[in-house]
Amino acid sequence: MIDETHDPGRTSWVEYANGHNAFPIQNLPHGVFSQNGGAPRGGIAIGYKIFDISAALEAGLFSGAALEAAQSASGRSLNAWMECGAGARRALRRRVGELLDSKGTDAGQLQGIAKQLLHDAADCTMHLPARVGDFTDFFAGIHHARTAGTISRPENPLMPNYKYVPVAYHSRASSVRPSGGTVRRPNGQRKPPEQASPDFGPCRDLDYELELGVWVGPGNELGTPIPIAEASSHTAGFCLLNDWSARDVQSWESQPLGPFLAKSLSTFVSPWIITTDALAPFRMAQPPRPAGDPAPLPHLNDPADQATGCFNIDFEVLLLTPKMRSAGTAPHVMSRSKASDLYWTVAQMVAHHTSNGCNLQAGDLFGSGTVSGTEPGSAGCLLEMTRGGRNPVTLSNGETRTWLQDGDEVIFLGQARRSGYLSIGFGECRGTVTEALKLT
Repeated sequence: MIDETHDPGRTSWVEYANGHNAFPIQNLPHGVFSQNGGAPRGGIAIGYKIFDISAALEAGLFSGAALEAAQSASGRSLNAWMECGAGARRALRRRVGELLDSKGTDAGQLQGIAKQLLHDAADCTMHLPARVGDFTDFFAGIHHARTAGTISRPENPLMPNYKYVPVAYHSRASSVRPSGGTVRRPNGQRKPPEQASPDFGPCRDLDYELELGVWVGPGNELGTPIPIAEASSHTAGFCLLNDWSARDVQSWESQPLGPFLAKSLSTFVSPWIITTDALAPFRMAQPPRPAGDPAPLPHLNDPADQATGCFNIDFEVLLLTPKMRSAGTAPHVMSRSKASDLYWTVAQMVAHHTSNGCNLQAGDLFGSGTVSGTEPGSAGCLLEMTRGGRNPVTLSNGETRTWLQDGDEVIFLGQARRSGYLSIGFGECRGTVTEALKLT
């Protein structure tokens, strides 16, 4: 639903919000923040500020459905806000847009209490926006799947089920963390080809994976699948997601089952939830499948989803090494890709996940799988970029990387774009690698 909240001519009375590349008034993403060690609470990003929902509630600025949603979005997690449904979430978005609008009837009054309502984002700590009950990682990036398969099994790079089913595995919810922290290089069991038997020690082949994160909204009852035509109403919003991956551990342990300790070491997400409503103008048709590919099975095939189920989002991966940090130089652009590189839509992921009656819950998290393209410079991970460690990458300062080194900082960015609408961003998803725990 496109409405006045998406008007590219709308401006805000909040200083520096207009022209902000990520969080103009047309975005209004939700997150959880704290100040000076205080209790976490819900907020909305506007420019370089955070709109304090609790303070707005105390000021009596909400009523009706917007009040219901604001109350559910004001606490230390956003699970209740996700569960309250699209109508209430939309009412809150429209009301906050009215409150922050430079031409709004409340603008003069609100500027008088701006110190209570708005906080400098730089002075706040961001937290995980929801309690993650379950985390499912999909494999919807077909270019990543094909390239990774070519590296490990060149005779059969893409499994025959790939074009019929949105392949996924259940990952570890407890190790999901918000952007800005550190990830410890894991110890694990490895067996390089030249060794007769495995050993145990620090991961040598540490990697990142660029993914689109999906936050689940209202869930479904156990035993009751979500039809694909209704699947979009069960998503609350989106984020950037880094699926840290220990490739040497993964190649050894994934025989014959799937990823385990190679993936559960940590997953980072950008802290702001870009709502499904904010992304409404950036929906687009799912790219047509190549000639000869099978049509999706009926439970995954909805004409409306094929017409609007993809998003026009551009992604970028940056790498900041310790040497770059010391020299004060800009990070190196590792790759650029786009959401339309995914083979399956988000609605298809939701519909298939629940097709056996599996129940989703508000606050569940999906990863799309690595988003990679076919053009040079569009690989969403080092595994693809270096062809399994065979071809080191030369960085802008002359350094090389095959895999991540201690002190390296990985930064993901995302930007939704469409002609006629104001671009909105996801903010950053960043994390720094620290050394492995020393073994005694």
